[in-house]
Amino acid sequence: LVQLVESGGGSVQTGGSLRLSCAASGYMVGPYLMGWFRRAPGEEREGVSVIGYDCSTEYAVSVKGRFTIPKDNAKNTLDLQMNSLKAEDTAIYYCAASSREYYGSRWAVETQRLYDSWGQGIQVTVSS
Repeated sequence: LVQLVESGGGSVQTGGSLRLSCAASGYMVGPYLMGWFRRAPGEEREGVSVIGYDCSTEYAVSVKGRFTIPKDNAKNTLDLQMNSLKAEDTAIYYCAASSREYYGSRWAVETQRLYDSWGQGIQVTVSS
């Protein structure tokens, strides 16, 4: 049974930083595609960032240059480092894991059906 548990969320002021972490059990983060997604209030869930089996990465246009997606194979964790946060980054953030050995690509950011397991989500609130 794959379990993904997010941590590190909370409230931060505009321009601040937060680091989310996703701890995986029953699953190895190294060989497969993984990603972070988010759902803002009143919006559909959308892709934020993905990392492929080869550590290739891709980001949503809205976060490119501000977010990074480091993976730690030894700790079996996937993080999301979020800098220069904006009010529009306020959302519930979800960690997702695929059973596929895919590259990190725009298609992987946009295609949620690629992901077989999801965390419960964690709230990030950015306010001025």
